[in-house]
Parts: sequence; structure tokens; C-alpha cells
Amino acid sequence: MNASPLCALATVWPSGRAHINHMYFARSGLFDIVWISDPDSRHSRNLLTNASAAVTIFDSHQSWGRSDRGIQLFGTAGSVSGASARQAERAYASRFPSYDASDSYPVYRFRPRQVKLFYERVLGGGTLVTARVSREGLAWLRTEVWA
Repeated sequence: MNASPLCALATVWPSGRAHINHMYFARSGLFDIVWISDPDSRHSRNLLTNASAAVTIFDSHQSWGRSDRGIQLFGTAGSVSGASARQAERAYASRFPSYDASDSYPVYRFRPRQVKLFYERVLGGGTLVTARVSREGLAWLRTEVWA
């Protein structure tokens, strides 16, 4: 999850249409993702009406035909406050030291329920491993091989 400082966040418009946004993020805890954002942005407004979200993280410097790696996460997201916001801000500031917590933008947290991992150097080409996320960690669900 540290392969890139950017991730892509997918949210859903109230009409059901998909929306995607790239953003800087930090990891909080095992798989939670946190970010700051303008509450008037499309993805922030989408999360007010539908918390369903997905995130993908990968190193954009990978070359086609070589071993790739990345992670896809599926779950829910929304703004946080209180102790959760302070914890998220600490994680964000740790990853981005120039972040100023006095910025007026709210803090958001994504909580995955499921992850899909590809790491071809370790798992083999075209192999995707899907796992459920719980407080105890990951529980394997299935392995798919496409190559």
C-alpha cells in the first residue's frame, strides 16, 4: 500500500453513475485509508448519500510485460470526527510532513471489507487473491488465475 502516494477512489453518484477521483492518501491501521478533501468535491458529496466505495493503489511506474503488483479494496467511506479524525490526521501528517492540520478540509476514512491483491513476483502471473478484512486481519476467500 506504500507503492504510491496516490490512490484512485471510486464512489457512486446519487443517480447510480460511477465516479472516480485520484488523491493523496495515508494508511491508518491495517488497511484503512485516510485523506483530506473539499466537502464540495463530487466524491465527498457522493459519500454523503452512498458510503459504498472502492480504492486501488499501484505503482504507476510498472512496465507492461513485467511482474506487476497492486491492491484493490472494496468497502465504505465517509468523513470522520473526534478521535477518529485526530488519528487519521496523525497518519496523514506522518506520510506528508508538509500537511498542515489547521487546513479547514474534513478528514475522510475508507474502511475495506474485502481486498483483492495481485503481486505477480510472489503469487505468479495473472493471479489475484481475494480476502475478507476483519479486526483480526485477513481471511482468504478465493484465488483466481487468469494467465
